[in-house]
Amino acid sequence: MKKYKVYVNGEPFEVIVEEIEGSATPVVTPAKQQAATTQTQNAPAASPPVVEKTEPKSGGEAFEVAAPMPGSVLDIKVNKGDSVNEGDTLLILEAMKMENEVTAPVSGIVNDVKVANGATVNTGDIMVVIE
Repeated sequence: MKKYKVYVNGEPFEVIVEEIEGSATPVVTPAKQQAATTQTQNAPAASPPVVEKTEPKSGGEAFEVAAPMPGSVLDIKVNKGDSVNEGDTLLILEAMKMENEVTAPVSGIVNDVKVANGATVNTGDIMVVIE
């Protein structure tokens, strides 16, 4: 177990993180638990999309951009064949009534867009492939 001090909107909270075999689950100490939960829900999502390297049919290296959280696809900003730079917005994902930009983890060409506007995705679902 590790103990950390986390600041949310300038207010300090103590959290204890316990690693459970196969996963890492944060545990908030009982004191201020409700306040931390309420304020954290209002904070923007900070987790980056999951990126997996795969070998595409063309022989280059491809990067699969996966959904960082469950949600609905609001707007797709790229099409197959588009050139993207690292950090460019690929799509907008709505989760918990917040709009989250999913950005390109690498520069390259969009090889495939595996979702459509209005689609519901789960954490880890592949949304875009960049070559």
